[in-house]
Amino acid sequence: MKSKLILFAVASSLVVACGNNEKNKSEESVANLKTETEVKDRDMKGLKIAFYHSDSVAKYFKFFKEQDALMKKKQLSFQKEVERRTNELQEFIMRNEKRAQSGQLSENEMIQIQQRAQQMEQGIMMYQQSEGSKIEQDVMKKTEILMNKIQAFGKKFSEMNQIDILLMNGKGGQFNYISDEMDVTSEFVNYLNQNQSEIEAEFKK
Repeated sequence: MKSKLILFAVASSLVVACGNNEKNKSEESVANLKTETEVKDRDMKGLKIAFYHSDSVAKYFKFFKEQDALMKKKQLSFQKEVERRTNELQEFIMRNEKRAQSGQLSENEMIQIQQRAQQMEQGIMMYQQSEGSKIEQDVMKKTEILMNKIQAFGKKFSEMNQIDILLMNGKGGQFNYISDEMDVTSEFVNYLNQNQSEIEAEFKK
């Protein structure tokens, strides 16, 4: 029994010793890390920084406007179809309620009308889910393609104009203030419009 206690005590002391060693190593590494990652002054001479307004790209980039208009047209058409089907259901219910109140319907006919109304309602819900999901996925897919293309052309535009950093400025962005002298929105939008055919090709695949 004593031998077991002694072994346990030795093991415990080793664990504590190892723990202290690990702690010391960890503290040393943190201390070294702070020293090694200390930020030094950098020579910013010749660094070319520019920015463009994201809302201006949406407003003046022709292809962006065209795609946005198409998506809105699809969404509007979808909403109108949902409204048409909903109105059709409501008219069907109201018309047959009047017939039931005037005693024109038998009990069997009322059951059939109720079943028909339920089918129409389910049809509207299924249409909303299926078509709504298709439109949403289409919008997400095309938006992703478009954003990736704008980013790719941003790189080409920057290389062509020897810009080291090209920033995107918009509402809710991270930049509090950027000098207007660095604004290249007009030039970048013109560049995108000039290369619109290459971006259009991605949407035809």
